[in-house]
Amino acid sequence: MEIRKVLALRGPNIWANFPVLEAWVDLQELKDSPSDSLPGFNERVMAWLPSMIEHRCSVGERGGFFERLRRGTWMGHILEHVTLELQTLAGNEVGFGRARESNEEGVYKVAIEFHEEKLGREALQTGLRLCLAAVYDRPFDIVEEIARLRDLVQDVCLGPSTKSIVDAAVKRGIPYRRLNDESLIQFGHGVHQRRIRAAETDRTSAIGEAIAQDKELTRRLLAEVGVPVPQGEPVFSETEAWETAQDIGLPVVVKPQDGNQGRGVALNLTTEEQVRQAYRNAREESSKVLVEQYVAGGDYRLLVINGKLIAAAKREPAQLIGDGAHTISDLIDIANADPRRGDYHATPLSKLKLDSIATAVLAEQGMTAESVPERGQVVLIRRNANLSTGGTAADVTDEVHPEIAARAVEAAGVVGLDVAGIDLVATSVSVPLEQSGGRFVEVNAAPGLRMHVFPSSGTPRPVGEAFIDMMFPNNQAGRIPVVAVTGVNGKTTTTRFIAHILRGTNKCVGFTCTDGITIGDRRIDVGDCSGPKSARAVLANPKVEMAVLETARGGILREGLGFDRCDIAVVTNIGEGDHLGLNDIDTLEKLAKVKRCIVDVVATTGYAILNAADPLVVEMAPKCPGSVIFFARSGENEVIAEHRRKGGRAVYTRDNTVVLATGDHEINLMSLDRVPLTHAGRIGFQVENTLSAIAAAWGLGIPAELIRIRAENFIPTFDQNPGRFNILDINGATVVIDYGHNSSALIALVDAIQGFPHRKRAIVYSTAGDRRDQDLVRQGEILKTNFDRVVLYEGDYCRGREPGEIIKLISQGIGEGGRTTKVCQVQGALAACELALSKLDPEELMVIQADVVDETVEYLRQRYGVHLPVPLQQRTRQ
Repeated sequence: MEIRKVLALRGPNIWANFPVLEAWVDLQELKDSPSDSLPGFNERVMAWLPSMIEHRCSVGERGGFFERLRRGTWMGHILEHVTLELQTLAGNEVGFGRARESNEEGVYKVAIEFHEEKLGREALQTGLRLCLAAVYDRPFDIVEEIARLRDLVQDVCLGPSTKSIVDAAVKRGIPYRRLNDESLIQFGHGVHQRRIRAAETDRTSAIGEAIAQDKELTRRLLAEVGVPVPQGEPVFSETEAWETAQDIGLPVVVKPQDGNQGRGVALNLTTEEQVRQAYRNAREESSKVLVEQYVAGGDYRLLVINGKLIAAAKREPAQLIGDGAHTISDLIDIANADPRRGDYHATPLSKLKLDSIATAVLAEQGMTAESVPERGQVVLIRRNANLSTGGTAADVTDEVHPEIAARAVEAAGVVGLDVAGIDLVATSVSVPLEQSGGRFVEVNAAPGLRMHVFPSSGTPRPVGEAFIDMMFPNNQAGRIPVVAVTGVNGKTTTTRFIAHILRGTNKCVGFTCTDGITIGDRRIDVGDCSGPKSARAVLANPKVEMAVLETARGGILREGLGFDRCDIAVVTNIGEGDHLGLNDIDTLEKLAKVKRCIVDVVATTGYAILNAADPLVVEMAPKCPGSVIFFARSGENEVIAEHRRKGGRAVYTRDNTVVLATGDHEINLMSLDRVPLTHAGRIGFQVENTLSAIAAAWGLGIPAELIRIRAENFIPTFDQNPGRFNILDINGATVVIDYGHNSSALIALVDAIQGFPHRKRAIVYSTAGDRRDQDLVRQGEILKTNFDRVVLYEGDYCRGREPGEIIKLISQGIGEGGRTTKVCQVQGALAACELALSKLDPEELMVIQADVVDETVEYLRQRYGVHLPVPLQQRTRQ
């Protein structure tokens, strides 16, 4: 058994509306060996993963997964469940999985939910090794493997602070995206986006952070405004540290002037040796050291967000309780076995460390790592109470006196931080500092939040929610209007048309299509940009106020959608399909399921714009979480009629006029005579594209008058809609440039040119090589019944075909006995254009299928100076 490939579907996909790994698993010699036929297999799996005993295989299915094992199930299904369980045992609980046979015998497609891609991939590989070990009775150290995966979780997953904010955003419906392998997160889209890095925001003051980093400067600024702080001085040698300690008065605190997370901090120092050693330790963390007055009392952390006290915790230093039997070293190992403790900051608590600082603190208590403390004896491992050095924290938010809360807020404001962790030492937080003698000792930028999210005792506080409320006040979701467009044909034209209408709102519109990415008036990328990477690029652009995203099948299958939700989903058609046979999508029904992904994620307040004349598109309607607007050329379409009887919305034509209907109410929007794209309604497929674009704009709430104005000036030129039925005059002859490259597009093209008066018709044609043989032959059959002269070529999209193979299959479809009397074969798109145009007859209508639109357009402009289209009515006069 082997894993052939693994696809990370990071956005909504054909399996689920959340991220999954899609593994193509070849069972090889195990393809005919279900679990009940493998001696000892079930017992080994159950022994290694006993926690799977309660797992059910699917919603509503009774009986655990092990029952399925006993009855016999296939290895693809087993690998799915094992991988899910390994992720869960590592600390990332997941539950969704599917295993389906592919079209190839013995090969399964296994879908596995993941939260963190690296962990999901590693769990999959570990699961494969476990399954093979169970099959062949090999050793498998499950304890070591789980420990390794847990270490990976701490390395790659979001820590508690960042995760609490992300979880709060998800709860509010705010989209997020992790921008690196650490804690840099983008929330929202386009112009409404915000960013955080751990517990700092994109508006956290750099000056504020610098002030907070300088503890002496912070102390002086707070003192100036009357916030109680301890007396202190910077020192530059051990001797000066001891002299300053005596001047201030013992006991004292020694700490780095610009340290963090409690590193190098020593408290309650009373002897010269303690002060000198503390100076040396602090010097390892910073070139600047402070000696401060020691304030007796508890160690409190106050969290201020956006000028409000959100949470407070009382921290205790890392310590052990003796049992009279174990050494301190043993007790540390026992404490670190607590699953809440981990390295770094990815767990609620940090592990205790027996380092030089701990050794010194033990020595002060007359002990070493090998000492055995008496039962109940408290042993300090650190004197500072930071969680990062093994401390614990109890929530005391409800105990904080209003005066203390006000001083904490004032301290954050003086330093200039929107988010601050204020360290306070006081005997109590329930009374004003004047009574307790308490002092504020530090102000921290980017404070850790885990003590408030996972307190050792007390109530967890909604600190993530406070972050999100600050960044997105008034219940904002950080979203911009998003329109997704898919289908077999017409996607690019519809995308451009919708974007053109939306630009009439004077907002910055970003859109993607097969010809690039455009932001406002500027195209920032070229080539096929109809995938998720391009969609994310638009949504990440801080200028964009509205987005229109062409969404092709390839990107959905390869990586899922590049967005989690859309306001409008347009499905132009399925027709005879395209790219069938690729990626196990070999039927129109399967293709429709892929295209339906954008419908599945329509917002409840949004619309799916669906072609009422295409049955497979109509079938998507019940899957839409929002509402549906059907479109069709005829208002007599039964789907539209039934939809309107239920009060639904529809867009159609009657008497060459575009009609907007809601139930029985109709609005005559405009005559197709005024829509240049449709050439006065003569080009059927452009009429459908127009209707879908108008419906999308209507669904977004764009005023009818603005839609009308914008539709009137969307002109099928090389500038506004290149390569999509551009009609040109070249040396007195009529030439049509179009991108159609499949059977449905070719049929629509033939229908569109029926009104032309030309007796002769020629076409320059090719298609990409990733179509089935039968699809290439089918296109040849369409050509032979509709064109006198055919110039076949192979261009940039052979996609695995041998040279000449595409031409051969299309020629096979042309065969003999049709309308076609002459077939030329050429290598290269521009060479084919040159050959065809050199023999152009003024009485001949020529269609040029543009292999690469930009290249073809530039060639025609330079060679013939072509800029503007020819109005169709001039070409159809009899």
